[in-house]
Amino acid sequence: MPSAYENALKQIDKAAALTKVDSETLARIKSVNKIVQVEFPIVLDSGKTKIFQAYRVQHNNWRGPYKGGIRYHWNVDLDEVKALATWMTLKCAVLDLPMGGGKGGVIVDPRDCSKSELEKISRAFARAIVTDIGPEVDVPAPDVYTTPEIMGWIRDEYEKITSTSAPALITGKKVENGGSEGRDIATAQGGVHVLNEAVKKLKLNAKGLRVVIQGFGNAGGVMARLLFEQGYKIVGIADSKGAIYNPDGFEPKLVYSCKLEKGAVNNCSITLHEDNAKNTVHLSNEELLEQDCDILIPAALENQITGQNADRIKAKLIVELANGPTTTGADRILREKGIMVAPDILANAGGVTVSYFEWLQNKRDEKWSKEDVLQKLEEKMVAAFAAVYEKAQELDVDLRRAAGVLAIERLVKAMPKSA
Repeated sequence: MPSAYENALKQIDKAAALTKVDSETLARIKSVNKIVQVEFPIVLDSGKTKIFQAYRVQHNNWRGPYKGGIRYHWNVDLDEVKALATWMTLKCAVLDLPMGGGKGGVIVDPRDCSKSELEKISRAFARAIVTDIGPEVDVPAPDVYTTPEIMGWIRDEYEKITSTSAPALITGKKVENGGSEGRDIATAQGGVHVLNEAVKKLKLNAKGLRVVIQGFGNAGGVMARLLFEQGYKIVGIADSKGAIYNPDGFEPKLVYSCKLEKGAVNNCSITLHEDNAKNTVHLSNEELLEQDCDILIPAALENQITGQNADRIKAKLIVELANGPTTTGADRILREKGIMVAPDILANAGGVTVSYFEWLQNKRDEKWSKEDVLQKLEEKMVAAFAAVYEKAQELDVDLRRAAGVLAIERLVKAMPKSA
């Protein structure tokens, strides 16, 4: 299994082969500008001191300040953070945002931390990278297991150290503290726009299309609800502990309530109609991917669709709400099967797009309504899909390679003249 970073570089190489980019420029696009690796001690509530490791990777800033989330996770490693920063560069270019790619991570299990410990970790991380971030340099955001409150702690620590007011330092803040309306649903809503555009191109009738979603968190869970409200049938749902599938369909709000009560989706059987609950099948995450459906949405982790299971995927359309859920080996098989894949650097770019809107509002001292934000998001996502689809038709390639080509072309155009 290739690492996430190896997968990202292979994707760039495959796209670059369709462009006129020279080898030196390609090497610069693939290379990481800067890796910040830090360690800091934290006194835990128990009185013991623990050393935490963290990273901030700045991949490319040709188009603007580095942009990307900070995740708190026990499996964070440098390879993963480099991959995510690389995808962020491509993502911002595909959406034509004036920003580059960055990513950060702290190796920690936040589920085992008290609120005071999380605050200490966040402020210590901010102190460790204070000279590497800034509104015009590197603009972090929330990611896995990080929250608007955590973003607020990082901003506050930065402002204390620099003696400045810097609302545009970080995005994903609470709305009352300069955050943007609509940010909480932006990733999912952006994915919905891409999915709807893809459904039109495939000439499918959206009403009743069967959807399987792997991942039921902030992205997957919200997307399930939004699609259900539009008339799609949610037949499969998974969280980190397991999955459920029922051809009769689920009501996402009911499943979410059940998950809160019982601790996991896999403990739930509830469907649209109680008398159909007996048809619910309990599966592993891996098994869910192979169930009969029209649309498959991986919204969890990297490397879920691989050369080993791609030939058993039954969906007509895959919309990647997760980062890097499909390997390059799987891409070839899916294309041969005629399955359209809306790639992550397009499909999950709603989050970074509204983060850009937040940064812009902060810089201009403006406050946009939720309606304005969501309207601007739709315009951006629809335009990006159209540009990628047009490029795919022009080159007779899949959407991932087309998105990669589009990103590379825009990066080359913005490349500094001097080395």
